[in-house]
Amino acid sequence: VRVSESGGGSVQAGGSLRLSCAASGYRLGGTYCVAWIRQRPGKGPEGVGTISSGDILDYADSVKGRFSISKDSSKNILYLQMNDLKSEDTGMYYCAADPWAAISENCSAKRADFAYRGQGTQVTVSS
Repeated sequence: VRVSESGGGSVQAGGSLRLSCAASGYRLGGTYCVAWIRQRPGKGPEGVGTISSGDILDYADSVKGRFSISKDSSKNILYLQMNDLKSEDTGMYYCAADPWAAISENCSAKRADFAYRGQGTQVTVSS
């Protein structure tokens, strides 16, 4: 399983960015669990949101109403649309996949520990 993120960059507060995650060796359909995780400066990893079997979505409270996760099953790509960005959203954003979390129905934005994680893409929001 490999996942690779892209789309990060610098934006002013209130702006938008869309991150992409290309998955290989893992189908984004059927029984699956994929997640977005971030690590903000000086803090540990935290879950941002997940999408799992049945296309069930789960978001961290801090991003609800501003971020949305979607996928293109035909291309096996996951997206994170981030709107109304704030300076506290600055950090490294990672895509992750976890087949075992899918099977055990433990795919949640409350988690930050998933089996396979990409290299990350930097998001910087200036106020």
